[in-house]
Amino acid sequence: MNERIRAPRVRVVEEDGHHQLGILPTPQAIRIAKERGLDLVEVAPNADPPVCKIVNYGKYKYMLEKHKKEAHKHQKAGKVKEMKFRIGIDPHDYLIKITHAEDFLAEGHKVRIQLQFRGRQMAHQELGHELATKIKEDLKTMGHCDQEPKMAGRNINMQVSPLPGQQRHRKFKPHLKGVTEHHDHKYQEGHDPREQKHDQDDHHDDDHHEPKPAPSAPDVPPPADADTAGA
Repeated sequence: MNERIRAPRVRVVEEDGHHQLGILPTPQAIRIAKERGLDLVEVAPNADPPVCKIVNYGKYKYMLEKHKKEAHKHQKAGKVKEMKFRIGIDPHDYLIKITHAEDFLAEGHKVRIQLQFRGRQMAHQELGHELATKIKEDLKTMGHCDQEPKMAGRNINMQVSPLPGQQRHRKFKPHLKGVTEHHDHKYQEGHDPREQKHDQDDHHDDDHHEPKPAPSAPDVPPPADADTAGA
């Protein structure tokens, strides 16, 4: 900016960005900018000669920061968030998870959904496909299924992408408030901490649940002899 510009000659662009003053000696360009109460700012240092713009430096810096934040916001959108559902999930847990899936879609993220079979549940795969259909129907007002439910090992996988903003309509009341891009570090790509609490039991198969043994009766001392009692 101004005297810090090292090039002896620069191409000068007006504040509106459309008109040029041409190639001028740097001191002359700086003098013109200061006569207008503005600054000469180098905007393309690698050009030959470097391109400089006559601007209000404070305003110019503010606009750069604003564009940077907008670009960062667009970069955040489009991540893939992963959510896991158990086959036979409790209705209350399902409501929480499906609401979080809507949260992700509302933020512009894709949602990869994994339906997990445990133990003997593999014998009833139709239950998994019914759950996949239910999830797909419940999210259709927020996103479209770009990867149809597909069996992979002991899981059914599917992926939902968000609809355009003006077409999204929530079906469920959101549980989380203020989930914006500055909270995004909590929700890593391919991971969903919002479901950790509800997945704590996912690692225990129904096949391994054994009934607890009944507590043994307390030891009772034998009754005293009648003679002893009389004494």
